Amino acid sequence: MGLRRSLVLLKCAVNRTSPVRFPQGGIMFIETEGTPNPATLKFLPGRDVMGAGTADFAGPDLAARSPLATALFALPGVARVFLGGDFVTVTKSDLADWQALRPQVLGAIMEHFVAGRPVVEGAGDDIAEDVQPEDQEIVEQIKELLDTRVRPAVAGDGGDIVFRGYRDGVVRLHMQGACSGCPSSSATLKHGIENMLRHYVPEVTSVEQVEA
Repeated sequence: MGLRRSLVLLKCAVNRTSPVRFPQGGIMFIETEGTPNPATLKFLPGRDVMGAGTADFAGPDLAARSPLATALFALPGVARVFLGGDFVTVTKSDLADWQALRPQVLGAIMEHFVAGRPVVEGAGDDIAEDVQPEDQEIVEQIKELLDTRVRPAVAGDGGDIVFRGYRDGVVRLHMQGACSGCPSSSATLKHGIENMLRHYVPEVTSVEQVEA
């Protein structure tokens, strides 16, 4: 099984483009894509969201610096918001229904961009990486592989995988967006990412998922 195939085990083939009308006139087309996580949809507004970088908000209490995420969390049923370069992924709660929630999300995204509000304000908190100085060369190899071979594919499915540390042969990664809570995330780590890293970086023995 190739890496790309293992990263999209449950990829949904249904894409929708929804025209959302501005109050002042005109139409904004927002594309909606399914993700490997059935609780998460990916919304593409046809413009930059974060541009460079990403932002993951696991709850409304963590979204104060993002007017867009705050607006989405105000919708009943929104459980998680992830902001990518040119997309937004929204994870619903177990009791929420996409048929009712999806048009509300589309409206909130449209209203945000029409109002010209910033996507995020200020910088997020940096999380220290658990790395020994003598392992820095190995870590650089790992990060390059993640950045070039893994993260672009994962972003295509509405998520991100962030390096958190390397120690004693174990790579620690944090899953964000559609990857967080996805039924196929364990298979992605073991059959896709771990096998690739062990192939190219012999010092790597395993990959573990961490929550933060």
